[in-house]
Amino acid sequence: MVKAIFFDLDDTLLWDKKSVELAFQKTCEMAESLSGSDCTGLESAVRAEASELYASYPTYNFTKMIGINPFEGLWGTFDDAGTDFQEMKKIVPEYRRSAWTGGLKRIGIDDPALGQQLADHFPEARKQHPVLYDETMRVLEGLKGRYDLLLLTNGSPGLQNIKLEITPEIVPYFAHIVISGDFGKGKPDPGIFEYALAKFGYAKEDVLMVGDNLMTDIIGAEGAGIRSVWVNREGKAPHDTIKPTYEIAHLEELLQLLEQEHL
Repeated sequence: MVKAIFFDLDDTLLWDKKSVELAFQKTCEMAESLSGSDCTGLESAVRAEASELYASYPTYNFTKMIGINPFEGLWGTFDDAGTDFQEMKKIVPEYRRSAWTGGLKRIGIDDPALGQQLADHFPEARKQHPVLYDETMRVLEGLKGRYDLLLLTNGSPGLQNIKLEITPEIVPYFAHIVISGDFGKGKPDPGIFEYALAKFGYAKEDVLMVGDNLMTDIIGAEGAGIRSVWVNREGKAPHDTIKPTYEIAHLEELLQLLEQEHL
């Protein structure tokens, strides 16, 4: 019998991809307005530039372990304790400036001052556009009082907490919030799942992990011996070796699954 449900945050409850898209859209519109030039392709150019830069820094392996992607680096401040976070804090101002300046150059605009303006604007645009999936609140309300809920998210504590501060309505539903940057390792490391289990004192058989990412949420749960629910909103093809216990196309199907399977 399921007693607790662990939820991923980004692109499971929060539509982080959409928020990032909106932040890019608003910042690219600003670029067109300030430059007077056609900025078609700027978002793709900045994404490519950012990804290349991000992988070149000595903090890259740490960010992969914790689960911080290049686009979070474009708006996070990383005022977190620990040597690696402090290194990131030093790097990100230049990283942002270089990503936007380099992106502009890729589309034929050589303007470092504009690159700095866009780098400064993007974090504010991201904060102004938090997006919850339509079904998120209905599902959390449907689970309230029936299961113990825990949020298990990869990322910088400061950055993930900002996401929760700008979507405060979801926080009260969770008895515990576990962030990889606080723990020291991220999903799929089994240790963070075991740490989350210890918050309730439940056995692994008592828990479901719900998430959108096969490579972190699902394989991590499998490694920890926890049943998983893959939220496959985009209709991705099944993986050859990573097999979720259950698969749903929309989060709201979780409520039906719990009833039908008598979990």
